[in-house]
Amino acid sequence: MTSGALFCGFYSIITAIGGNYILAAIYILFAMILDGLDGRVARMTNTQTSFGEYFDSLSDMLCFGVAPALLIYLSSLSMFTSGYLAKISYIACFIYIASTAIRLARFNSRNQTTDKKYFMGLASPAAAAILICYVWLMQDLGVDIQSYVTLTVILIVSLSILMVSNIAYMSFKDINFRQKIPYIMLFLISLAISFISFDPPKVLFIFFLFYGLSGPGLYFFRRFKRSKLNPNDISIKDKR
Repeated sequence: MTSGALFCGFYSIITAIGGNYILAAIYILFAMILDGLDGRVARMTNTQTSFGEYFDSLSDMLCFGVAPALLIYLSSLSMFTSGYLAKISYIACFIYIASTAIRLARFNSRNQTTDKKYFMGLASPAAAAILICYVWLMQDLGVDIQSYVTLTVILIVSLSILMVSNIAYMSFKDINFRQKIPYIMLFLISLAISFISFDPPKVLFIFFLFYGLSGPGLYFFRRFKRSKLNPNDISIKDKR
């Protein structure tokens, strides 16, 4: 499965170079599915190894670091070949790739010590999903994505910052598929598939964007709730 995800990332790069940006985005989504399954299958079959973890990280670097950065560059930023805008395009894509590498290295170093229910920082597959669904949505709407360079750069930098941040995100790793799945869960899964099939680029972009915003939203909500419960403690800290 990890090799399959690696192939999807590689083929996404090939199709992006060929100019088929929608197909390139879809292959990265396939890589996400395989990446989500390989770890669960390894745990269910008791075949986890340190080799598999390192191999998975290297695959993630290509699928969710290099491939999305190349896709966003070719689809919107490659029009600038000289001047400051060209340099900004290179730097933004490099920052995204570097943030992905830092995110994966930090995840591996903290893998055994952190709470499995949460990710520290936005996971690289989720960041890649937002980026590629943004490209897919623009292509589907027939919008000239090259006219939204400022928005594209802001999105790339924002995702990079979220990946290396200490903001907590739900990992959904506490879901146990060995237990019986409630009927309401099956209904919700069917409902989600129905919505996705209705308009995949719009629904997927909105879904992944909400997940990307859920981390900062929960962070500020907890700070606000804490300030309401302990106003004296915060005032003392402010005085210090």
